Amino acid sequence: MFVSIVIATRNRCALLRQTLDALAAQQWPGDQLEVLVADNGSTDATPAVAERAGRGRLCIRYLFVPMPGKSHAVNAALAIARGELIAFTDDDVQPEPDWVAALVRAVQESGVDFVAGRIRPIWQIDPPRWMSPALYGVLAIPDNGDARLEISTSSSSGAMPIGANMAVRAAVIARLGGLRTDLGKLSGSLRTGEDHEFFLRLLHGGCRGIYEPSAMVRHVVPAERLDRRYFRRWLYQNGRDVARLERAYPSAVPMLFGVPRYLWRQLGANIMATASAAIRGDDARRFASALRVLWFAGYWRDSWFGPTSASAPVPLVMAVGR
Repeated sequence: MFVSIVIATRNRCALLRQTLDALAAQQWPGDQLEVLVADNGSTDATPAVAERAGRGRLCIRYLFVPMPGKSHAVNAALAIARGELIAFTDDDVQPEPDWVAALVRAVQESGVDFVAGRIRPIWQIDPPRWMSPALYGVLAIPDNGDARLEISTSSSSGAMPIGANMAVRAAVIARLGGLRTDLGKLSGSLRTGEDHEFFLRLLHGGCRGIYEPSAMVRHVVPAERLDRRYFRRWLYQNGRDVARLERAYPSAVPMLFGVPRYLWRQLGANIMATASAAIRGDDARRFASALRVLWFAGYWRDSWFGPTSASAPVPLVMAVGR
């Protein structure tokens, strides 16, 4: 199976070099692999880093995408990708040597349309005492365990694909379109809804997926993100984003005052957990539970007052296959 790896990057050439070094060490035939480096307006040495990486066994296809926004860069790469399977990772991620092989094996063994891989952290500094695995999703380092899990509308695994480690059949992307360009993170914003919307589109498009623990990458966690204020802003904003997206992709779950009933139960449990943890002096659990309450506040706000995030996905004419 020919695999295209898509990486969007901007002004992080040192981290990108480490990512490309890890991809050059992949245990997958070089003639069955290409890496598309979508440079989203870099002014550093990114072009030179990509050019040097392409001198070895790695097939690098570099493209400059000046339109701001990661989604624009990813979509430009998708439009020229030749692979039957499209793998996604980021410029601050270091895949394990068998990453590509594990993604392909998962697709071929299960027949699914997409795969979510496992992500482990590379901490730049020791995590603070208030950090816990319950908050790892904020840092894009979700770890869903050691077992392969089904991902579908009928499963409750909680796993979902994100751009740091996922793969999708090219034919599925050609059918459903690329990333929404109005939901990605722009300068000065924490808004990061494009992955979630694409995941919802996959499910509502009848696609099946799996979480594959053997497809592992390691994601750099910068010191500046280990700040309580960052987590508060991110969770509240994420609650708002998810509410808008779910209004555009409604499900059949029971509702109460415009909010899924199960979220009200979770709210009560999180309020009690926050109070209990505060009494016991468990700072990590208290902070995580309080943030879930804050997330609900954002979700409730946009469930009632926010617009939906419904608009047409980006159509793509892809070079599917070689």
